Amino acid sequence: MQNFKDLYIELSTLLNTKIPAIKWIDLWHNQVNFLSSEHPFATPAVFLAFRILNTQDKGLKIQDVTLQVDAYLFYETFADTFKGSFNQSTALDFLDLLNSTFAVLHGSTGVNYSAMRRTGFAPVDTGGAGNLYQQSFTCTLTDYAAQKLYQDTVINDIELQNGVEPPEPYFIN
Repeated sequence: MQNFKDLYIELSTLLNTKIPAIKWIDLWHNQVNFLSSEHPFATPAVFLAFRILNTQDKGLKIQDVTLQVDAYLFYETFADTFKGSFNQSTALDFLDLLNSTFAVLHGSTGVNYSAMRRTGFAPVDTGGAGNLYQQSFTCTLTDYAAQKLYQDTVINDIELQNGVEPPEPYFIN
């Protein structure tokens, strides 16, 4: 992983591709509890949050990371799940989306992470009309974000410039 932006884009693309019913994917910043004052968003929505649980230094500015990924699924509905309720099937769609989110993320591996597994599941009180559940996953990754691969420099009459291809031939006799 080079940065959290790459990880976020990879996970949001995965969820968007595999679960077309999800209409909004964003970083979590407690939007659900501020629906009247926040930028409105379509539902169902998934919000992602990242927390580092453990690190191990692997070299100069490189770390192996155990990362917690929280996937908040929000489904705004006035429908109820009790037997015989009006729009029960619509309300139960939320549970299908929870299962789909679990199925897509659990056991997945990507370019920026590996070994994703679910470690938690809980409802979150919103105080409003909607269902919000948090599923927590852990994954492992190697974080290269702080490492500078090389600097522009001259070594034994060889000039290295970051982002510039060397002229041919690529080898020195």
